[in-house]
Amino acid sequence: ALKREAVILAAARAFSHRGYHNTSLDDLAASLEVTKPTLYLYVPSKEAILFECFRAGLAQIQGTLGECERAEGPARERLFAFIRSYAGAIVGDFGWCMLRAEDQHLGTAMSRRIKALKAGIDRRMRGLIEAGVADGSIRPCDARMTAFALAGALNWMGHWYREDASLKPHEIADKFIDVFNRGLKGRD
Repeated sequence: ALKREAVILAAARAFSHRGYHNTSLDDLAASLEVTKPTLYLYVPSKEAILFECFRAGLAQIQGTLGECERAEGPARERLFAFIRSYAGAIVGDFGWCMLRAEDQHLGTAMSRRIKALKAGIDRRMRGLIEAGVADGSIRPCDARMTAFALAGALNWMGHWYREDASLKPHEIADKFIDVFNRGLKGRD
């Protein structure tokens, strides 16, 4: 299991730096100092490796989302906790794979699986928003559009964020939260 995780992590990093199509299994095997046939002991194909990278990143988000769903307190605060965690995950080792897996011209079955998993996160995020509307901690809003706006802002971090940035992911998330929490309304 540890060796398989090492393969998945090394692949995620390689895909992030070189892109999926520019990373061969030979490159991946060389970076791990193993043979290409050794990779096949852990995953059946390059497409499967990308999917496992996607799932590893998504598992982080799903775990935090589960904690936020089960936690006590206003749903708005639980949503904000989720946003902070999501920001960290999207710029982490598996972020590129979560953002870009769907764009890599994968087979139909794999693309469907990825879309279904992403839709599950979206539904659960909407659930937190709807819970906030129900408990009064979030003003009435279109939960679908709100979830799309939040996820879009967070996902875009994966394209522009750099590790040497002056703000850490949770600090950027706090700035996003401030905009969503207070809006852009000026003084009356």
